[in-house]
Amino acid sequence: MLSEIKDVGQRLKGMRDVLCISAEEMADVTGVTLDDYLAVEDGTKDFSFTFLYKAAGRFGIDLTELITGESPHLTGYTIVRKGQGLPIERREGFKYLNLAAQFRNRQAEAFLVTAPFEKEEEKAQIKLNTHDGQEMDYVLSGVMRICVDQHEETLREGDTIYYDAARPHGMVAVDGQDCRFLAIVIKK
Repeated sequence: MLSEIKDVGQRLKGMRDVLCISAEEMADVTGVTLDDYLAVEDGTKDFSFTFLYKAAGRFGIDLTELITGESPHLTGYTIVRKGQGLPIERREGFKYLNLAAQFRNRQAEAFLVTAPFEKEEEKAQIKLNTHDGQEMDYVLSGVMRICVDQHEETLREGDTIYYDAARPHGMVAVDGQDCRFLAIVIKK
């Protein structure tokens, strides 16, 4: 995990230098302080999925390229077998499997997400993020408490929510078990 953080930090700095983008602009784009942004580039601070998504968007590159250093190359179709996908562990405890990482010029990002149940978060205020585009979340198992723009809902297996991802949103697993869901992020 530590080497992944350092590798992504190096790619961030390299892309920023090549594109002549200031660290101040990238901090603003990714929604962090300048010191935090520079710490991510130095590989001494972890980052969120939303941070990566926003950085890749500003650079005009694929999210996969920022994470792995390699460009997706498939154009006709791609298959991801059960339990496979490009793993991304960015939000504490949350596990993402990118289900289309090798497909070039994706118009959406597809993730299998596991949100861990944490008793202290079950009733706490949900941490919110924003990013461009729209998002659809489909609950596969467990129960999710989700907040979108100050509205809270509880979703169970088979439930779906679709929303404007520019609105503050976040989710937690509730009812004593992890929640697995399919998240589709549609690019703007």
